[in-house]
Amino acid sequence: MEVKSYNANIFIVGIVLALLTFWLFAQSMINIIPAMQKDLGVSFGTLNIATSLTSLFSGLFIVAAGGISDRMGRKKLTYIGLMLSIAGCLLIIVSQNATLLIFGRVVQGISAACIMPASLALIKAAFDGKERQRALSYWSFGSWGGGGLTALVGGAIATYIGWKWIFVVSIGIALLSMLLLRGIPESKAEEQGKTKFDFPGFFLFILMMLMVNIIVTRGQDFGWTSSLTLSLIGGVLVTLVIFFAIERKKKNQFIEFSLFKTKAYTGAVVSNCLQNGIAANIVVANTYVQLARGFTSFQTGLLTVGNVVALVLMIRVGEKMLQKMGARKPMLTATFIASLGMSMTAMTFLSDLAYIVVAFVGFLISGIGIGMYATPSTDTALVNIADDKVGVASGIYKMGSSLGYSFGIAISTAVYGMLMAISSIHVAASVGILVNVVFAIAAMIVVSKTIPPEEGLEKPVPNFQADKKWAVNEE
Repeated sequence: MEVKSYNANIFIVGIVLALLTFWLFAQSMINIIPAMQKDLGVSFGTLNIATSLTSLFSGLFIVAAGGISDRMGRKKLTYIGLMLSIAGCLLIIVSQNATLLIFGRVVQGISAACIMPASLALIKAAFDGKERQRALSYWSFGSWGGGGLTALVGGAIATYIGWKWIFVVSIGIALLSMLLLRGIPESKAEEQGKTKFDFPGFFLFILMMLMVNIIVTRGQDFGWTSSLTLSLIGGVLVTLVIFFAIERKKKNQFIEFSLFKTKAYTGAVVSNCLQNGIAANIVVANTYVQLARGFTSFQTGLLTVGNVVALVLMIRVGEKMLQKMGARKPMLTATFIASLGMSMTAMTFLSDLAYIVVAFVGFLISGIGIGMYATPSTDTALVNIADDKVGVASGIYKMGSSLGYSFGIAISTAVYGMLMAISSIHVAASVGILVNVVFAIAAMIVVSKTIPPEEGLEKPVPNFQADKKWAVNEE
């Protein structure tokens, strides 16, 4: 079914706003922890847990949500995600203690799990060729650029109005997104018989990821050689073995392992996870400038504004590079540039003014790399996937984003916290930030080994499709 171009633009704006409402409540938490601690009277550790819970639960539930969107409908699940987003924000607005705060963050994580793969699958169903790549660029504005944009906006709101207003604004954006998406035709996979949801695989995966997260975030507190930490490590290994032993024999797997038979898809998912690990090091940098350099929440947002601007501008550049030279070159170049820029913020030995200048430029350069990477990676993850699998494939891809970001935060902050106990805050921050280099090296190896040079290059299409600007799978 062909839809007028202005309707297509409304659709894209609605999707971008859906993504922004996630980032507004997720990323802004990084800059408002001191204010929330003062108002709610909860511990710093509790707030750190609440900060990471949204990304963790998003990563845990996102694959299940992707599969559900294929069967239930991508538009319907996007709406469910937006309603959960509103509910999570309301819980945090009325919270007076840690219980409601944590519960609200969990609900918000599940809402993100619904929105991310469902919106991505809607784009795959609605666009072809260059139009799909263009739409994915705008989706990337919200998915990748939203983090930096909302950190700045959230910091300004928290500084001049109050931190709870961040979540009020997020509710308004969610409602506007629902309004813009109301006329979009539903999209779902063709029925291929009823299959039962893989609850055993789902719960085993959640258990395994929770244990890994506890090990990374609390291992130092427990003691790396303590009986509790060693028991958790053993639990992860045992659960991993059981998970693969059970899942490999099933037809309806929680994680569709057959998707990873496509090397390009595997490379896009794994490198996406690692690229988000690079980006997550911004949390250490933001914490450092507030504690060691005396920055406010808003000033911290201003320091990273170059990252946002560069990221947004480079997303379309990455799209054009994809069309002219394939996905591999821009993905490799982007990963190197992102890591180089982030590493510049590790120069904590500089004086205040010099560090501010170097850190600003570093964030800007990092934004160039992240923006360049976004569209080639996302297009590579989707282009070779059958329409009936695009929801679950999108879920796995976005699970890589969420878990990569969550564990990137956990690992870099764990290194930072561990060194704080034995060294100065400047040395601890520098080493914590440089963790991103490990993620970058691993990502570049993965891309070079899995992404074909021709992946993403424009291919000739039959004449009857040449002018096609909108294609929707309509039930």
